Amino acid sequence: MLFKPDLNETAKAAGDRVARVASRARRRTVSIAITLLIIGGLGYIAWTSLQQRQAANRNARPDLPVPVLAATPRIQDVPVYLDGVGAVRALNNVLVRSQVDGKLISVNFTEGQDVRKGDVLAEIDPVIYQAQYDQTVAKKAQDEAQLANQRLDLARYQQLSASNAGSRQQYDTQRAVVAQQEALVKADQAAIDNAQAMLGYTKIIAPLSGRAGLRQVDQGRAGLRQVDQGNIIHASDLTGLVIITQLQPIAVQFSLPQQQIVKVNAASAKGALTVDVFGNDGTTVIDSGTLKGIDNQVDPTTGTLKLKAEFPNANFQLWPGQFVNVRLKVDTLSNATVVPTSAVQRGPAGTFSYVIGDGDIVTAKPVVVTQQNETDAVIASGLSPSDRVVTTGFANLSDGAKVIVGKEEQTPAADLAPRKKRSSRDVQSSDGQGERRGKKGERAQGEGDQKGQTGPAQGSEPAGSGAKSRP
Repeated sequence: MLFKPDLNETAKAAGDRVARVASRARRRTVSIAITLLIIGGLGYIAWTSLQQRQAANRNARPDLPVPVLAATPRIQDVPVYLDGVGAVRALNNVLVRSQVDGKLISVNFTEGQDVRKGDVLAEIDPVIYQAQYDQTVAKKAQDEAQLANQRLDLARYQQLSASNAGSRQQYDTQRAVVAQQEALVKADQAAIDNAQAMLGYTKIIAPLSGRAGLRQVDQGRAGLRQVDQGNIIHASDLTGLVIITQLQPIAVQFSLPQQQIVKVNAASAKGALTVDVFGNDGTTVIDSGTLKGIDNQVDPTTGTLKLKAEFPNANFQLWPGQFVNVRLKVDTLSNATVVPTSAVQRGPAGTFSYVIGDGDIVTAKPVVVTQQNETDAVIASGLSPSDRVVTTGFANLSDGAKVIVGKEEQTPAADLAPRKKRSSRDVQSSDGQGERRGKKGERAQGEGDQKGQTGPAQGSEPAGSGAKSRP
């Protein structure tokens, strides 16, 4: 009896073989896909790195020198200034008041007028005071007449007493009467002086001196008047008639940090110090004066020292109450090395400058800066007058780089606003438009050549007619 395999087992074995083959195929497909992904990723990374290196090489352009501007250090005397902030103060500020009571009959100034010392600003009705003055003058004349008569009587009594014809007592009494009358005459003179002063007070005079130090300043400035003509004014009025402020010369009170006291005292011991006042732009010096006083103590709340300077104010550019920026000159650096401020660069190790050497190769040299402002820097060490330092073009500059030195007129002008960035699409479109324009130009040139070949036969008539129309 032969053995016959079961059909179900045969089918099952065949299915297992198919499943194993399919599983191996799937695994092979997955491995191939993963391998392709890895190869593609590595290729993309390599391509990106290559593009970046090419872009870096295009931007670096190591074969070209860096364009820069250069300057040579200067040897000159440089003043040393201390900057401060202050306020303008008037040297004299006077409230003019009446010294007598009466009716204001005239006002002889206008608001804002420049007045001189001794000018009559206003007048009060002098009738009453003139009458009082006349009374005192008449009283003195009366007493002087009585004194003259009493002196004659004294002379007679003296003669009688000398000849024993009169009593000594009568002579002494008459002498005492004469002395009393002389004292009365002196009192009358004092009353006259008082009445004359009261009469003079009816004219209100500008009291400003007009002199300050060695500079003669003969004007003040009147403010707004407080009383109008026709009013009754009194010596006890608080408002007064007008405020007169002296503007020439004028003072500026400013402050400096307490750390600068030693410099200021040392400089002031050598002589008068110059003080400059800046205008509203902060750069223009509108007036120069001298330091007049230094406060005797430091303000503990601010840690500053107050100083006072005096200015001629010839053009009335300084006004009381105005805030100003000032600078005080305390020293002068003789034969100092000066370079433009832009030539001084700052790095991790401190300040340095790029010096152009042989073959236009720059070298970074450390420098020590004594002082600097917006335009110039004073170099204590690190540079010599024969060096050339770079002032512009630091963007692509490094130690050891080769440069090409331009001229001042080649300085690029700054754009008023940032320029619009062009995308790759705009560049491609512009390139396409350029190609189309080039093709159109070639076609137009070809057409022109064809027309030029047939042009003489057709254009002879217009040329002739054009020649005929000329005068």
